[in-house]
Amino acid sequence: MSYVKTIPALTRAGVDINVRRLNTLSNRRAQSTVASTQADQDVTNRESYSSRKSRNASSSPKISIDFELTQEAYKSKDNLELLRSLVVFKLCSYDLLVDKNKELMDISKFLLGKKAFEQFMKMTFYGQFVAGEDHKSIKSLIQKNRAFGVGSVLDYSVEEDLTQEDAVTKEMDSCVSATEKEGMSMDHREKQYKAHQQFGDRRGGVTGARTYFYSDEAKCDQHMETLLKCIKASGGSSVDGFSAIKMTALGRPQFLLQFSEVLVKWKRFFSFLAAQQGRDGMEALEQRLELQPLQEFMTTLGATGDFHGWFTGEKQGSGTIDRLDWNSLIDDRIKISDLLVVPNLETGQLEPLLNKFTEEEEKQMKRMLQRLDVLANHAEEHSVRLMVDAEQTYFQPAISTLTVEMQRIYNRGKPVIFNTYQCYLKEAYDIVTMDVELSRREGWFFGAKLVRGAYMYQERSRAEEIGYEDPINPDYETTNMMYHKMNELGLTPMENKVYFGQLLGMCDQISFPLGQAGFPVYKYVPYGPVNEVIPYLSRRAQENRGFMKGSQRERELLWKELKRRLASGQVFYRPQPEPGL
Repeated sequence: MSYVKTIPALTRAGVDINVRRLNTLSNRRAQSTVASTQADQDVTNRESYSSRKSRNASSSPKISIDFELTQEAYKSKDNLELLRSLVVFKLCSYDLLVDKNKELMDISKFLLGKKAFEQFMKMTFYGQFVAGEDHKSIKSLIQKNRAFGVGSVLDYSVEEDLTQEDAVTKEMDSCVSATEKEGMSMDHREKQYKAHQQFGDRRGGVTGARTYFYSDEAKCDQHMETLLKCIKASGGSSVDGFSAIKMTALGRPQFLLQFSEVLVKWKRFFSFLAAQQGRDGMEALEQRLELQPLQEFMTTLGATGDFHGWFTGEKQGSGTIDRLDWNSLIDDRIKISDLLVVPNLETGQLEPLLNKFTEEEEKQMKRMLQRLDVLANHAEEHSVRLMVDAEQTYFQPAISTLTVEMQRIYNRGKPVIFNTYQCYLKEAYDIVTMDVELSRREGWFFGAKLVRGAYMYQERSRAEEIGYEDPINPDYETTNMMYHKMNELGLTPMENKVYFGQLLGMCDQISFPLGQAGFPVYKYVPYGPVNEVIPYLSRRAQENRGFMKGSQRERELLWKELKRRLASGQVFYRPQPEPGL
């Protein structure tokens, strides 16, 4: 479908774009080169990664937080709020109620009438998981949470109510290129990064993440305008506001899917070459390739390309390159489709992932990046930090890479763009350490949010059925270790480099103790009119069923605190924040 309407915001972003810096504002880099003195000194000193990690591990203070202390965990909640949480979580554990939740809500709305139904929802599910209907009504909750050490990430949660069939149709159409639709052979494409009809509805098995499906470019422009309003509301609601965005809201997901495949293939190629030089089994940043043996090895395979010539300037200075140098090979491409090239092991040449891209596909990829830049500009203008949500693993390499490119532009003077790291992924630690090191070398502010991840059930099911390695950690403790490794990186609460986040209405026993201990903690704060967030609430019910069946701990802690208050005569408990929080 062709789209020719010009959106004013996109016009301001410019048409001629450069992939080197997210294809946007090529002169901006010259205006934003001032970095912190310490970052420049680090780049000069070039202290080895392993030395810094060892030093940080021995000198950083160890932080211990008691998540079992309910009096502290729930001090921000009155008794009615505790009771509401217990009732909602319990209802979410009943299969019949969850399976029929949409039908039950429709019946309730019919019997009670619109006004009474909305009031009922505000007293139960809506009140538990949604902050309010607009940016004015959510201010009181934002201010209350801030008083207890927890900030807010605003997320306008009006969600398109699609049938499963419609969702699958949209997904398959938007994730398949024109070349593939023409029936051309795509045998070289990896199945993990191809669209599969049985997983076309990306809402299935997802915990707490809004899902966008591509319709057309006009719809993406609507999403951008909504997100611009959300950023403005965040700037007007708090002094340290965040706003959350999803890349899949901003354009055709085909680009994210294909770019992710390219990035993963480049990474695997590096690991293969490192193994040939006896450097397998090392941590990601410890692996270095010697350029001369690299050229000789590729020549023995019959490759005719000049691998040594791929790297210029300071990258060749020591005769070795690491993974960050390797990743930079795709930074200097002007045309967006030129990003989608992979190294051919047999020829030593860079070859396109697809045989061709249509002019319309090129425009769609360009407009996705333009929309991203418009949002970042708006966030900077309103002193709001922009948090880019993580998504499925077949999109995430592209999302993370594009977010880092935005950080290179906007995080020179202060952290504006924040990346999200899913700690349930096996490669989470390597990804974080790589990005921290890149920010150190280049002198920009590293900003991140660590989460468990929202797609575990879907990811495992997809990997098993399609036939590729499960990307998720094998157990809960392994995921915990991804968090504990923060001590090795020397990241403390006072540095405000890593932010923790949970959904509003869930895991308060985690959020508030962390916030009161000094960690930067934020709640994802959904908002929107009651009737328009019903799809969001419907999925919360589906997701909490699995969550509550898997663990009774949160309910036990809620009961424990409620009984403690009643036994001590705190029937009319009123939350009182401590001074200094």
